[in-house]
Amino acid sequence: MPAKGKYFFNEGDEGRISDPLYEKYRYTSQQHPLLLLLLFIAILFWTTLIIIFFVTADARSHLPFLAAVCAALAVFALTYLLLCMESLLRRGLPLFGLVAWLCFLTVGYVSLFETGSDHQLWEQVPFFLFIIFTVYTMLPFGMRGAVIISVVSALSHIVVLTVVSVTSQGNKERIPFQLLANAVIFLCGNLMGAFHKRQMQVASWDLYRYTLKCIQVRMKLKIEKRQQENLLLSILPAHISMEMKLAIIERLKETNDNRQMHDNNFHSLYVKRHQNVSILYADIVGFTRLASDCSPKELVVMLNELFGKFDQIAKENECMRIKILGDCYYCVSGLPVSLPVHARNCVKMGLDMCEAIKQVREATGVDINMRVGIHSGNVLCGVIGLRKWQYDVWSHDVSLANRMESAGVPGRVHITEATLNHLGKAYEVEEGNGHLRDPYLESMNIKTYLVVDPRSKQCLSNSHVPKARVNDGLKMRASVRMTRYLESWGAARPFAHLSHRESVSSDCSGSQGRRRKEIPLCSTGRQRTSDRNSSQKGRIEEDIYDEMMSTIEGLSSTTPWCGRSDDFCGFSLIFAEPGLEKEYRTIPILKLKSYFACASFVFLCIFVIQMLIMPKTAELGISFGVVAVIIALILFVCFAEKCLKCCSDQWPPLRHLCAVSEKVETMPLLRLPLAVITIAALLTIAIFNLTTEKNKPANFTGSNDLNATTYAFGNTAHSCVEETYYAYCCILGFIACSVFLQMSFELKVLLLSIAVTVYLIIFNTLQHKDNYGNSTRFFIKEPRIMTNLYLVLFYITLVLLAKQIDYYCRLDCLWKNKFKKEHEQFETMENVNRLLLENVLPAHVAAYFIGEKRNEDWYHQSYDCVCVMFASVPDFKVFYTECDVNKEGLECLRLLNEIIADFDELLLKPKFSGVEKIKTIGSTYMAAAGLSVTPGQENNQDRERQHAHIGIMVEYGIALMSKLDGINRHSFNNFRLRVGINHGPVIAGVIGARKPQYDIWGNTVNVASRMESTGELGKIQVTEETSKILQELGYSCECRGLINVKGKGELRTYFVCTETAKFQGMGLN
Repeated sequence: MPAKGKYFFNEGDEGRISDPLYEKYRYTSQQHPLLLLLLFIAILFWTTLIIIFFVTADARSHLPFLAAVCAALAVFALTYLLLCMESLLRRGLPLFGLVAWLCFLTVGYVSLFETGSDHQLWEQVPFFLFIIFTVYTMLPFGMRGAVIISVVSALSHIVVLTVVSVTSQGNKERIPFQLLANAVIFLCGNLMGAFHKRQMQVASWDLYRYTLKCIQVRMKLKIEKRQQENLLLSILPAHISMEMKLAIIERLKETNDNRQMHDNNFHSLYVKRHQNVSILYADIVGFTRLASDCSPKELVVMLNELFGKFDQIAKENECMRIKILGDCYYCVSGLPVSLPVHARNCVKMGLDMCEAIKQVREATGVDINMRVGIHSGNVLCGVIGLRKWQYDVWSHDVSLANRMESAGVPGRVHITEATLNHLGKAYEVEEGNGHLRDPYLESMNIKTYLVVDPRSKQCLSNSHVPKARVNDGLKMRASVRMTRYLESWGAARPFAHLSHRESVSSDCSGSQGRRRKEIPLCSTGRQRTSDRNSSQKGRIEEDIYDEMMSTIEGLSSTTPWCGRSDDFCGFSLIFAEPGLEKEYRTIPILKLKSYFACASFVFLCIFVIQMLIMPKTAELGISFGVVAVIIALILFVCFAEKCLKCCSDQWPPLRHLCAVSEKVETMPLLRLPLAVITIAALLTIAIFNLTTEKNKPANFTGSNDLNATTYAFGNTAHSCVEETYYAYCCILGFIACSVFLQMSFELKVLLLSIAVTVYLIIFNTLQHKDNYGNSTRFFIKEPRIMTNLYLVLFYITLVLLAKQIDYYCRLDCLWKNKFKKEHEQFETMENVNRLLLENVLPAHVAAYFIGEKRNEDWYHQSYDCVCVMFASVPDFKVFYTECDVNKEGLECLRLLNEIIADFDELLLKPKFSGVEKIKTIGSTYMAAAGLSVTPGQENNQDRERQHAHIGIMVEYGIALMSKLDGINRHSFNNFRLRVGINHGPVIAGVIGARKPQYDIWGNTVNVASRMESTGELGKIQVTEETSKILQELGYSCECRGLINVKGKGELRTYFVCTETAKFQGMGLN
């Protein structure tokens, strides 16, 4: 189980190298494959030794050597099989590394002392160098352990041979020089191995961090996708949500590419026709009076609990809630999948809603009731407009269902004859007489019925049971009693499905190294919410841990030696994506300059070795001088930026050199030639003087002044020593090539292959007398055989190691590329989510639910001064017809979609940034201005600024009229807009858990609606209070007189003079 917070680290954090998950990752990605690689190489080497042994030697004479090599072969083969079967714990890997080192050391010393007293100082030097280098690069030790083991290996060889040489009877004149040369070789092997190990450790940690980051972003992407789907499904049904989601993503791409958002003449229409459905409208009778006594929170809680209960009833009865209009709730059964029992579902739901309201009334003593109307028929359903999407239904049957509700009876379900025909005999009905209460039903000759609730008979039989006493609570306000009772229903809060948004650390997407921010929680339910978030974070961390473990397992199954990967092409490891391969070839190498520094140190070691062992000839000095100049120039180019930075201002030519120096790490056309020249120079100087020496006479001792120093080299015995140390210098040249870790693998293989071929040819064509005088010497003591073996051993080892390193580098590039792509996808998802949420809520309300300070409490605000506008196209009801010519009304809705979409596009203008679309109701457009003002700050604003949004709303109404005129010209229609505006206090909030919806309530909203419904075509009607403010702002208003407003009596209203308002609007700009 991962510890909490373990896998969340920031850019600036170093992290914990001792992290168990990182240890597992390093074991799988580096230690395990490298140990297997070393075991494979060692098994080949031991097998080769055994074959040569049986071909060239007498088995009975060298039993210790044969036993040691066979034992090592058996141990390595067994270890290899065990590691291949994954049957060992990674904690035991250092132990197997120690066993491998001891086996190498044992074979080395057995080979050294195989022939009694015949010991040479040059013997087994390359084998111990191989041990030292592989301890750093392939065995699973930490840096400290690798240094200790390598130093012990080197010192043991030097000390043992020193003791043996001192006690021997041979010539001791050259012993110190050879021991010093051996020490230099081992020192070079230790430093190059340590550099190699350090670079691989850093690369491994960086790759682990990128891998973990990539997984974190992938988890965030999954969460964003899930949130996006939940959010989209909270607005729209699944059958059209995906189509609109793709449209949003395409719109984002078009916006990023600065292209036109619409190439055709029409906006997209997401509407489909469905037949044989039942439509239910329900209205809470008495709620308006109750709401006037509510505080903002009480109103929001009350509506959410009531409609949350209705959503639950709808789900139980297979009904889809369409929309909430104030205290009106309507839904449809038979969407999106046709249901044969759609009428029964709606009737059952209506009865359950009446029963729920009845329980509320009896429990609280509040006089409210439910009026339900149902009709069955056909609908057009979908979304119109560009902003504030709300799934809606349109048809004559929908309008009829609405009439059935308004003509219904409180506490009863009012149905049409069409619905009754679908019911069969499922319910008893009574005459509804709806035509007596609604003239439309009478004119259309609609016969209606009232459904008898089967539960009413049970209630009559149980009428003797005493009712619950509510007198004790009557001292409280009705709204308080309602709220307290409804809260016991426990409806889910809006956007509860977004509560785990912050469960993954945000540090992946932030590149500035910011620390993770804790989410401040609301005071209500603080401990419960905190515990829930903690558990969600724990689950996400467990998911990241599991994903990382599966990634590690994937790494173990994908190796450089098998092409089972979708990202790479076979053994070559070339990326399957050409663009990524080009990116990898040109990626900057940040540690490149340290490669050249290491190569320079190897050159220095080769120089010291040859000065200690070889004859000091003019050719030796000249050749090393030339190479030293070349390497010095290359180092100067690499480090000129740092060395000459202070002088570059005074010497302009140096600026160009500094500019070149800066590009060494980033420009492949510059770094590749420098690397090739450096490596080629080292590989050449390692053998160059041997080729000049072999062409000289055997008794050549150089010039007279060098006779004293070269006398000992003139014999054939020392010529063998020279040859072996030339071979050791060649091996150091191989190692210098290998320290260019991130250089092209193909380039390194080419250089090593050419070098090893040339070396083998040179060493096998040298003509010198066998200084031991017999050809029966044990092959392990034969310089030429062992030189060939060690050159091939180092060549194979370094090529395979380079292949493994190339795989790591490519994996690092691959993960960085994936991280970049997934981060871009994550940002796209965030933008889509933002657009989706802002299509449901105003931006400042959306931040309440999904921002860094996301709140989980109810959203409710009261405003003192908000301007509300209703704008309708009454002629559209006449225009709308359902016939085959217009695809049963679909083409009529296409025109309505154009009208609403053009109205929405006006909101993109900066002038109308303060106007917020609330919703559309049929062909009526509802908007409000002043909602973006922070509540409580209205009193701090001057009067003119406080009322400026009223003038902006008037300008918006005029702009809508102008837009409609343009549509009329293109569609050859004569639609006219009817606008009503009012201002005053409102309550805003978000209600509904299954389909959260932002809305505003209050007397101001009701009066604005009446201003529209009682207005005149082509005019903007306002209340007397609003007209006074408009006149203060410079608008002209014409008094209409007193009109009768439902529920308000007679009100004096005014028409805004739109012609003068157009000129006034120029000032508002």
